[in-house]
Amino acid sequence: MSDVQTVDLTNCDREPIHIPGSIQPHGALLAFDASFEQALRHSENANELLGIEGEINGASAQTLLGRDLVHDLRNALAGSGGEASRPALLFSQKLPSGRLFDIAVHLHKGSVIVEFEPADSNDRPLQLARSLIGRISRIHSLEPLLKHTARLIRGALGYDRVMVYQFEADGAGKVVSEVKRHDLESFYGQYFPATDIPQQARALYLRNTIRIISSSDYRAIPLVPQLDLSGEPLDLSHAHLRSVSPIHLEYLRNMGVGASMSISIIVDGELWGLVACHHYSPKTLPMGLRVAAEMFGQFLSLHLSALRQTQKLNTSQRVRAYLDRVLTMASQLTIGELLHDNLADLGLLLPNDGFGIYVDGEWTGHGSTPDAGDIAELANFVSTVADGRIWATHKLTSQMPEAERYHERVSGLMAVPLSQTPRDYLFYFRKEMVQTLEWAGNPDKSYTTGPLGDRLTPRKSFAIWKETVRRQAQPWTEGDREIAEATRASLIEVVLRHNEAMAEEQAKAEVRQRMLNEELNHRVKNILAVIKSLVGQPVADGDTIEQFVDTLRGRIQSLSLAHDQVIRGEGGGALLDLLAAELSPYRNENNLLTMEGPRVWLDSRAFSVMALVSHELATNAAKYGAMSTPGGSLTIRWDILATGDVVIDWTERGGPPVTIPSRSGFGTALLDRSVPYDLGGKSEVRYEPGGLVARFQIPARHARLQAKSKEQAEHVTTPPQASTPTSELPPQTRILLLEDQMLIALDAESMLNDQGFLAVTTCSSVEEALEALSVNALQIAILDINLGVDTSIPVAEALRERKVPFVFATGYGEGDVLPSHLTDVPVVKKPYAIGELVGALRQVWGDREL
Repeated sequence: MSDVQTVDLTNCDREPIHIPGSIQPHGALLAFDASFEQALRHSENANELLGIEGEINGASAQTLLGRDLVHDLRNALAGSGGEASRPALLFSQKLPSGRLFDIAVHLHKGSVIVEFEPADSNDRPLQLARSLIGRISRIHSLEPLLKHTARLIRGALGYDRVMVYQFEADGAGKVVSEVKRHDLESFYGQYFPATDIPQQARALYLRNTIRIISSSDYRAIPLVPQLDLSGEPLDLSHAHLRSVSPIHLEYLRNMGVGASMSISIIVDGELWGLVACHHYSPKTLPMGLRVAAEMFGQFLSLHLSALRQTQKLNTSQRVRAYLDRVLTMASQLTIGELLHDNLADLGLLLPNDGFGIYVDGEWTGHGSTPDAGDIAELANFVSTVADGRIWATHKLTSQMPEAERYHERVSGLMAVPLSQTPRDYLFYFRKEMVQTLEWAGNPDKSYTTGPLGDRLTPRKSFAIWKETVRRQAQPWTEGDREIAEATRASLIEVVLRHNEAMAEEQAKAEVRQRMLNEELNHRVKNILAVIKSLVGQPVADGDTIEQFVDTLRGRIQSLSLAHDQVIRGEGGGALLDLLAAELSPYRNENNLLTMEGPRVWLDSRAFSVMALVSHELATNAAKYGAMSTPGGSLTIRWDILATGDVVIDWTERGGPPVTIPSRSGFGTALLDRSVPYDLGGKSEVRYEPGGLVARFQIPARHARLQAKSKEQAEHVTTPPQASTPTSELPPQTRILLLEDQMLIALDAESMLNDQGFLAVTTCSSVEEALEALSVNALQIAILDINLGVDTSIPVAEALRERKVPFVFATGYGEGDVLPSHLTDVPVVKKPYAIGELVGALRQVWGDREL
């Protein structure tokens, strides 16, 4: 047509896309009066799709739909509270024709709009929504949240490409996360101009948070009539079946996209972005799955809002902590030295491409900045416009034409005054936006140009965006300004308090040094006194000097362990950790060691005493007692009495015959007297025929239960078994992952990818896995035992025949269903722990090399 406007997409802002007069063909629509009595309009396909005979318009609702269904729809409509943006939904409803439909109904502008879509047998929407929400609820930073969102939506809904699309301050959109079919080019990191999504569409995204296009090549189904007797069209703002703009369909076809879906992300009442899904053939998403996607999108919006608030709070706290740290150093350096030396930390306070500090005519800069010779000119310009306050621009050349010579390096500027007189500044810079971007896909990739022009292709769209942002940087946000203001206020405070802080800090430093010297002197004297008593003990009868030295070395090392733990453990340590450390050298495959009791925390005094006591008992058991011969056992149990005292029982059995020592040496005295003397507790050591038995009671003032200590600690330690050799698994190893749950498979694949294993082939059934084995040279495998109606045993047997190592995985403990010839295969529990999973893979990889 010769009178067709040139399409630059600005005319889309005037397109009345909420009243298209038609719907998409995958459903049908009936519109009734406000009382839900009489049909006023219908989609042209309603008779055929719904199985209705005769004239629809003018017929009663009960005639068309049946009394029971109309009753249920009225109740559902009443239950929705009349909120048009949240239509009431009824699933698998039978019409008088006997056909089953999923139905959405809402009241808008005096019309009851009822939408019908063929019923879907899928009964997973609620379960799917809960699973998706649960997976992102544990993510507490923005980038992983967006990455996992794209991955989860693609895994759950099956679209070929899923992108998270974020709107910038100027309305342009950026693809901030993407998961796609491997053969598609990437749009990740790319910007598109604001005109690609016109204002009318953005308004509808706020009102109707789910939008689907079942086919980019569909024939729109007109409404009958399109205009009522007053000449008014039917407003379909909240209708899922609403037909979309022909221009948008042209855009999709030009990209080769056959179907699409979007989920609105709304933060603080504004459209933050979209989850955009593309499929390269027609695809209709059933109503139930759309409900799950809508619920996920609403939670994502809330979670994103919470993360932004948390991020803002954390940033403010980080700024405050940094500035407090700077303030404490203010007594040791001049202001110039202080700021120049700590410039790297200042650069972390807000996002930038370069930063620097200009104080007393001296410049120190990092990253993308103007040349040093241009800084004085820049500072002079800022002093004329900033008026002693924060000043920022994302278009520096429009304010300062002289900046043209370095506009590629610096197009955005945030200036933070550091003094009341306009001469000293902290500068943050941002580069020209297009300098940081490159097209992520194939530069030779061609797109179809449709009858409305090549403007409607993504590469042309990107090129136009680049032209619109020349000599512009990423705009500074209100949050950036708040951080800059906090920085300015705190740095000025540093300057004003500098002299006062120097004198005050000097006095405090002298007091701290004196106290430190006294405490150090006290501790060193105590340690030396203990060591002196250990060294001063006589050599036991029959011991050589070498044996004496070994015994002394062991006792001093035990004391060292205790003091090290006290220092690192904030004044004490766990009894279980102490015993495990003392006994670990004596564990072997011929003896049984058992430790059992609640999680008890000892203070520094009790920890040091028990370190010497347990060391003495352990070395005696290893030399003369239960740990010195095969078959011996050592059991250590402890508990907390009603008084709060801790009782520790040491029992040895199965060792050599026990005799009472003929003389009381230092070790015997240590066991008998250290706990009563140093801690005010009780000690009892008995030399029974079956083995040594000892009991120690530590007063409550020296011990307490740790947090979460009501649960028994992990206390039983069995003899170490001969370990199977392991070897490193090369990153390029081709791994087969057989898992019938898509979301679990995605998690496992992601964990393996994060560990550097990128060649992962994922299958969901025995048939797929066997086919993958036949066409791919797979080297190792992870097999989920239970595959719903089947097991992975056939795949395991095929792998064993090919001599390909593998591990089993289970979330139900089905190890007992394995045939006898496969019981030697390691079994990894689900949910997967990456350390355990990779460890098992390395074990079987090592077996293969034996």
